[in-house]
Amino acid sequence: MRGLIITDLRAAFVGDPAARNFPEILIGYPGMTALIHHRLAHILHQLGARLIASLVAEIAHTRTGIDVHPGASIGSGFFIDHGTGVVIGETAVIGHNVRIYQAVTVGARHFPTDGEGNLIKGDARHPIVEDGVVIYAGATILGRITIGRGSTIGGNVWVTHDVPSNSIVTQATARSKQG
Repeated sequence: MRGLIITDLRAAFVGDPAARNFPEILIGYPGMTALIHHRLAHILHQLGARLIASLVAEIAHTRTGIDVHPGASIGSGFFIDHGTGVVIGETAVIGHNVRIYQAVTVGARHFPTDGEGNLIKGDARHPIVEDGVVIYAGATILGRITIGRGSTIGGNVWVTHDVPSNSIVTQATARSKQG
């Protein structure tokens, strides 16, 4: 866990021009606080201590406004910049060296039910975000889709389909005026 946290600290330092030193990030960045709690909660979740894992996650949520389910799998070098309003669902898989900004949702698109109308628990329903992806503020990524390696998801974009590697997804494209 310590090694993962060090990669996360480095990602924050390299990814944020305002970051001056590691202690500042470690004690002053809400994304780092949430991630430290998540790393512990995820281990507890994997060990079957789901109630305790949920309590640890909720402590981070209350302190930071960042809601990461303990079941979410997050690779090394993860950086949440600013962070308020971030939601990452239970079955999300986030690769290495991923950066996200405030108000990003990595969530489920729908909740399947069985023949009696009861929610089906445990199915993979959240996105897979591959290595080196950047997701800007306000983006909503829903369903068991894949955001390909090296892609950039622009701010306030709603994504419900796979995105190929090295893509840029934006709401609109600026064009020069003619004539």
